[in-house]
Formats: sequence, structure tokens, C-alpha cells
Amino acid sequence: MGITSAIMVPHPPLIIPEIGRGKENGIEKTINAYHEAARRLAEHKPETIVLISPHQILYSDYFHISPGNGAKGDFGRFMAGQVEMEVSYDTEFVKELCTFADEGDIPAGTLGERDKRLDHGTMVPLYFVNKYWKDYKLVRIGLSGMPLAMHYELGQCIKKVADKLGRNTAIIASGDLSHKLMEDGPYGYSKEGPEYDSRVMDVMERAAFNELLDFSEYFMESAAECGHRSFVIMAGALDERAVEAERLSYEGPFGVGYGVCTYEPKGQDGGRDFKQQFENVLQARLAKQRKNEDAYVSLARRTIEEYVTIGKMPDMPSELPEEMQSKQAGVFVSIKKDGRLRGCIGTIEATQSSIAKEIVANAISASTRDPRFSPIKQAELPWLTISVDVLGDTEKIFSTNELDVKRYGVIVTKGRRRGLLLPNLEGVDTVEEQIAIAKQKAGIAEDESVEMERFEVVRHY
Repeated sequence: MGITSAIMVPHPPLIIPEIGRGKENGIEKTINAYHEAARRLAEHKPETIVLISPHQILYSDYFHISPGNGAKGDFGRFMAGQVEMEVSYDTEFVKELCTFADEGDIPAGTLGERDKRLDHGTMVPLYFVNKYWKDYKLVRIGLSGMPLAMHYELGQCIKKVADKLGRNTAIIASGDLSHKLMEDGPYGYSKEGPEYDSRVMDVMERAAFNELLDFSEYFMESAAECGHRSFVIMAGALDERAVEAERLSYEGPFGVGYGVCTYEPKGQDGGRDFKQQFENVLQARLAKQRKNEDAYVSLARRTIEEYVTIGKMPDMPSELPEEMQSKQAGVFVSIKKDGRLRGCIGTIEATQSSIAKEIVANAISASTRDPRFSPIKQAELPWLTISVDVLGDTEKIFSTNELDVKRYGVIVTKGRRRGLLLPNLEGVDTVEEQIAIAKQKAGIAEDESVEMERFEVVRHY
């Protein structure tokens, strides 16, 4: 039978009357929409509910699927311990999902459970569903720090399992929207907050799931969203399915966005292979970008591709700008994939006889020796974006007033500890943030005094 219904819902604990104690009346539209979404899901009498929660155990490089036969939970941490629930897990579904994920080279499984209890991102949706339907088993899945496309692929695995088992399956994508809608809200305000909510609700009510994959990490982090990856997994589970989508409600009176949408699958639709469509667009975008890369970035890319593929340094091209061959400078090579940093290594001062050789050395290190990341694999090469920063001379400074986060990079020094941060980085908007990150990289405490230097860079894309 496969997937028969899906819903996108928020999980504010205060929506539970025993927790809200009247405050829930401020989101009456959300409550009414929640009941309607739960009723629609219950009409299909699902045997299995796959629930994706941002508050399930989260790893940066692994999807955690709850193991065992079941779990219990209550709202004790929200002063309503009397509201409790117990679920049974669909162990067969979980086993098959782990197998499909493994075959697809998706890091997912039942290892690493730290807390067996149900989280509120799971319990709030089930509180409503249980009012209309209880004869189901649960599959509970957490998110990860991996790229959005990987979340979509996990959703595709869910679809394959539901089809293979012939299981009547419902999907619940649990997630609030932006947490930064109001200055007097619990998380403050950022302009990206309302922008994110408007954009994601437009995407979800149209079921234009390919657009979910094109949200930048910086934009989502600035909006402090909660459920985007849940929605992407749900989208993957509805891959190549025609759906009837309906937006039931949206509101954010407490500074956090709450959206409710329902999805009714209506049969196969090969035109909705959204991950492939997104990859086609991304490939065209990257091809255009590579075509316009200058000699600095082209040398870094060629180095990375040849070293990752055959394990050797490339021959130095004969036609390089004269300055790359005759001048020396510190160089940073930065590699991104799907908008996320994948490797970055550099030198503050020249260690090679030319800028070109500095680029080659640091490109190899950034792609294979950055201790924060695993070495880049050959399959990743077509998806990489690369930038090269050539550092100017450093200049000692005595006040943060002499810094400009967009123009100058900063070096902080305390004894033998030294940390550097490049200028004009996405997500670093103030000098205070810049210095704090540089200190952190050097292992210098936030309250320790430091010597400072500034420098300018020429950034090549």
C-alpha cells in the first residue's frame, strides 16, 4: 500500500492544555488546524507512522533511528508529568530502513541512543493523532547535520520500505519554523525570520519540494528554523508521487512560526523527481561557476581533483599569471559542498617559493588533511565550490576599532597560541564575533587578553 498520507506540523508544548493553561488560546488557528490534520491522517488508518523529530537524538554525520520495541514519555519537563504516552515501534520497518540506508551509503541506524524517552517533538504530534487513531506502530527518526540532499535520500528510503512491505504508512514531519519573528519573543528577531517563514510556507503549500533543497544553510541558521530537515525527509518520502497539498494554517504570535499542511498522495508522477531536478540545476550552476574561475581557483581545483583521484600532485601549468609564479604569500584554500564547509587549510605566511606552490600545498591539505572533516571522496568532486584567499601583509593593531569584519581578517596571539579568521565570512557579522571565533580556534579563553594583527585578502572564486 505504501505511503497514504503526510502532514507537516509544529510542536510547541504550550499547545497541550495542561501545559499552556490558557496560553494555548493564543494559537487557536494552529490548534484547529492540528485537529484537522490529525483527523485526515487517521482516516487512512495507517499501520505505521514514521515521525521525524528535530528533538530526537541528533548527530552531525548520522541519522538516529530509535531502536527497540517501544518507548514511553511524558511532559514532566514542562510541568505536566501527568500527560504521558507509550508507543510500540515497527521493528520490521526499522530493520528494512537501516538496510536500504546502508545500501544507499546513507549513514543511518539504531546505534548511539542516549535517551530512550520520547521527545516533545514526537509527543506533541502524537497527542493530537491519538485522539483519532491509536492502532499504529511508530518509526522515530532524528535529523543530522548532513546536507539537505542526504535528508531527501533518507526520505526516499522510507518510501522504498513502505512499498516493499506493502505497509499503510503515514509520515509526520514535526518542526516549528523560525524562532526569530519578534524582538520581544523568546529568541529575539532577525530579518531572516519572517522571510524564512513566508518562503517555506509558500513552498510547502505548493508542494514544490525541489525548492526546499535550495535554502542556504546561512539563511536557515539566521532564521533559527527548527523543522526544515524534517520537511525535506518527508519530501523525499513523497518522491515521484503526485500529491494534493493544502495549507491549513500559519501563525506566529509568540515569536515562533507554526505551520500546518497536509499531503494526500495521488499516484505516480515521474515529473516530481525533485532531488534529480535540483541536482540538474545545481550542476548547471556549478558548471557556470567553474567556467568563470580564475587561475588561482582553477589551480586549486585541478590539484584537488588529481590528488583525490590518483593520489599525486599535478604538474604545474606552464601558463600562469606572473605574480603566481614570482610572488610569495600566505594562502587559504576553502572548499564547500552544498553550501557547507567541507575543508579549509591555509598559511598565515608563505611556506613555499611561490603563490602557485602555496595553493597546491594548501589545496591538498584542505581536501585530505583538515582534522574537522573526513578526506574528500572522488564522488564529491563535481559538487565542490572552491575559493582561494591570498593574504596581504599583517599589521599590528591595538584596538578593535581598527578592525572591519568585511575588510580585515584578524590574528589573535596569546603566547604560543595563535588563531586566525578570514574577513567577509558568511555568518560572521561583527568584530566581536570575529575575535571570539579566532580565539576559539587558538584555544584561547574568551576573557583572555590577546595581541591582535589585521590583514587584508584578495579572494578568488
